[in-house]
Amino acid sequence: MKKITVLLLTLGLFSAPAMAGDVEAGKAKSVVCAACHGPAGISSNPLWPNLAGQKEAYLVKQIKAFKSGERKDPSMAPMVAALTDEDIANIAAYYASLK
Repeated sequence: MKKITVLLLTLGLFSAPAMAGDVEAGKAKSVVCAACHGPAGISSNPLWPNLAGQKEAYLVKQIKAFKSGERKDPSMAPMVAALTDEDIANIAAYYASLK
């Protein structure tokens, strides 16, 4: 029984994200995002998605897809071009923290 418990705890550690983003740093970086996605992550335009409350991993994946060109959008490409992985993690953490 102890071996199973240790195994489950070990698997839990490896399946959790290595480092969650910094919400406050993400809030500071998200100022540019607010122009389209709203200051609280709720867009006033139906063409732009709400970011508030989205899952952190989903937001990271989507921002990285825009940055790599996997997802194409002429408005998003220049917005994400200079973001580092840390910036992306922080922005995702910020929007995921919102309701």
